[in-house]
Amino acid sequence: MIKLDNIDKYFGEHKVLDSVNLHLAAGNVTALIGPSGSGKSTLLRCVNLLEIPEAGSLELGDQRIVFNRDTKPSRDAVLGVRRRTGMVFQNFQLFPHLTVIQNVMEGLLTVQKWNKERARVRAQELLTKVGIAHKADAWPATLSGGQQQRVAIARALAPSPEVLLCDEPTSALDPGLAAEVVEVLKQLAKEGMTMLMATHDLRLAASIARDVVFLSNGVIVEQGASRDIFTRPRAPETARFVETLTHSLPESWGQ
Repeated sequence: MIKLDNIDKYFGEHKVLDSVNLHLAAGNVTALIGPSGSGKSTLLRCVNLLEIPEAGSLELGDQRIVFNRDTKPSRDAVLGVRRRTGMVFQNFQLFPHLTVIQNVMEGLLTVQKWNKERARVRAQELLTKVGIAHKADAWPATLSGGQQQRVAIARALAPSPEVLLCDEPTSALDPGLAAEVVEVLKQLAKEGMTMLMATHDLRLAASIARDVVFLSNGVIVEQGASRDIFTRPRAPETARFVETLTHSLPESWGQ
């Protein structure tokens, strides 16, 4: 479904991703974890080309892009990737001048060129799906953080993307509001949505992701099944990072 091979990414002279290889199967949920500055958000943003790598290749379904420093991908190639992905940002990124339902409709109207009635029906379905249909005509500023993030998820799902990318989807929320978002993401995972998420929230990763990738200094230190990474990590660096979570996991977790 998604293959990132030998991805290098620089910010100036600083190499933030170093020969990263990541393969995701359709219907799988993968979490990128690691300390701040490890490159997990940058790697996530390379998938939908918000960041353009300097080397390596990206395959998304039947589309393949090879990167190099001297040539940028064509606009058509970039748009082709972005049409197949939905993005959920840490800070919601809702349009403040549009109501909740208008936020969800906007991409369908301006990018997909749907008519208003069709877009409204689709938006209402998605707001119901994320449990916030009753706020359809509200302004984003009147919503809690958890409600805003659920709207953002609905907006990302509107064009029926093949992959949902989540960049720290709960980090701007307190635990109670984060739980609302986690429940929505859990339901999407049960329905077979392919997801890749960068997160500091190890409980989110443990409860939703089937696979986990641990990055440090732009390098994949360890990757594997979620339960293995959180309970039987091979690398000492991974073990130290997940230690606070594994101490509080219930014995039945993952069974």
